[in-house]
Amino acid sequence: MRIAVIGRGLIGSAAARHLARQGHDITLIGPDEPADRKAHDGVFASHYDEGRITRGLDPWPFWSTVSRASIARYREIEDESGVPFFTEAGSLMAGPEGSALMDRLCAVRDRDAIQCEELRDRDLARLFPYFAFPEGTLALYEPRNAGHISPRRLVQAQTRAAQRAGARLVAARALGFDEGADGVRIATEAGEVTADRVLVAAGGFTNTLFGGALDITVYARTAALLELSPEEAARHRSMPSLIYQQPDGNDPYMLPPILYPDGKWYLKMGGDMVNVLLEGEAALRDWFRSDGSAEVGAQLEAAVRARVPGLDILSRRTIPCVTTYVAENIAQFRWMGDRVAVAVAGCGRGAKCSDELGRLGAELVQGNDLPDWAYEAAV
Repeated sequence: MRIAVIGRGLIGSAAARHLARQGHDITLIGPDEPADRKAHDGVFASHYDEGRITRGLDPWPFWSTVSRASIARYREIEDESGVPFFTEAGSLMAGPEGSALMDRLCAVRDRDAIQCEELRDRDLARLFPYFAFPEGTLALYEPRNAGHISPRRLVQAQTRAAQRAGARLVAARALGFDEGADGVRIATEAGEVTADRVLVAAGGFTNTLFGGALDITVYARTAALLELSPEEAARHRSMPSLIYQQPDGNDPYMLPPILYPDGKWYLKMGGDMVNVLLEGEAALRDWFRSDGSAEVGAQLEAAVRARVPGLDILSRRTIPCVTTYVAENIAQFRWMGDRVAVAVAGCGRGAKCSDELGRLGAELVQGNDLPDWAYEAAV
């Protein structure tokens, strides 16, 4: 079957790999990362970064299931592509013991027998002396099969593995498509592509191809990159990824020091306290061309200093990205026509889960039924 995948981000590149490995005639469509983000006038993606947390634990069963399925294939993807992207630094999820989110987290851990260590007070301080937590904190620590990934390199790995399995790459933006009785014609900036079926996985820009027909919501997000000296980074080399489940429902996240392409070490933190809605393609482009919110960046740096007292920060910069949601708080897999399907909405968790989300999208576009759990809302 000739299948075109529109969207060369985390979910789309994963779907292309799975489809190509099953012997289909695959064309993966999507532009390269912009050389000059601020001057770019096309589409963007949120994977232009080096750090995303990965872990099996999650308060919602859907996201825990797709996370663990994806993590189990990380080394396979690295082997197929020759591109390393996973650092097994461990993951720590913490919050007030007895809070609703921590209780949910423990319930998912127990249901799926997820291997982790339960830590409190003295044991937490002994293992992670650089963190400061409020009294009464419960922490669940996954030392294995958790840590962080480079989303940029994961997309490179999936794309290369898909090509090695026979997929063709059209490194251009998809401008639109026309579905007919005999197939789908896709207009791209590099010419026309024809296919029997199409899977659209274009992240926050997905609705631009459907005239707003999808009930998805896209929010602006800011992450802070806090520059550390090589010596300070080395002092915190044992730091795991961290998510702190706050009583108000917010869950700011922190990654350990990571070496970025500019040759500097950064400790990254994210977790906007306010959702800023982005409506329309122009708003999306303007946001990606910006440096994010300086106000959010200052809040995030203050949160890092409170959580890691004594951290020696050389400088701060902020970067923009977006998160895409649906009301059910799970990824959306659905048909938009007889030949066109969609896989969208990482809901702020998509990077680590993207291989399984891509696999589910690949199953759908082939006409296969998805498991019931793929449609169980996480609200």
